[in-house]
Amino acid sequence: MDPSLSPHGPLRAELPDAAAYLAADEVVDHDHPAIVALAAGLRRADPVRTAEAAFEYVRDRIDHSADVGRWSAAYRASDVLAAGNAICHGKSHLLAALLRANGIPAGLCYQKLDVLHGLNGVLLPGSSWWVRLDGRGNRNGADGHFATTPAEERPAWANDPALGEHHYTTVYATTPKALLDGLRTAVPNSTGYGYLPLELPDSVR
Repeated sequence: MDPSLSPHGPLRAELPDAAAYLAADEVVDHDHPAIVALAAGLRRADPVRTAEAAFEYVRDRIDHSADVGRWSAAYRASDVLAAGNAICHGKSHLLAALLRANGIPAGLCYQKLDVLHGLNGVLLPGSSWWVRLDGRGNRNGADGHFATTPAEERPAWANDPALGEHHYTTVYATTPKALLDGLRTAVPNSTGYGYLPLELPDSVR
């Protein structure tokens, strides 16, 4: 099997400059002291193992709000870390922050399910391929695992093409505006995902 071919479709960077996938911003605020400290604690001698440690921390140590019935509404990486729970988008922002803080280019990518699901694209050292990582958390049927090549990708949820489900092909450097506008309206302790857009434009799909 060609290791560059994902069973979930291609994945391409929105921006050509990898530096855009290392930057801190309002949402992926990896310059926050708590993120800096955690990223340092997760750092390993091998950057691939660093990426795996960051992925497993977010997947296993940060709860998905729906799994535990605690809805923080946090979406900024540092707020997600402080709250200890978030929906998939908040968790993907935290994983991007931990990876970027360790010098590993990471972005945001998406899957169309019955709601818009958020995960990450990562460019591992020495690779020319973006790889999907899904740190949603393996409860309630989800089953996401670390991968180092597109061919090995294991997102949390499988697509049902009959329902129009699919993975988007774009790795975004920043949270798309339509999604960010929705995340900003989320109310703590309010269940559900009604504030999320159902779809995103994806010009290279």
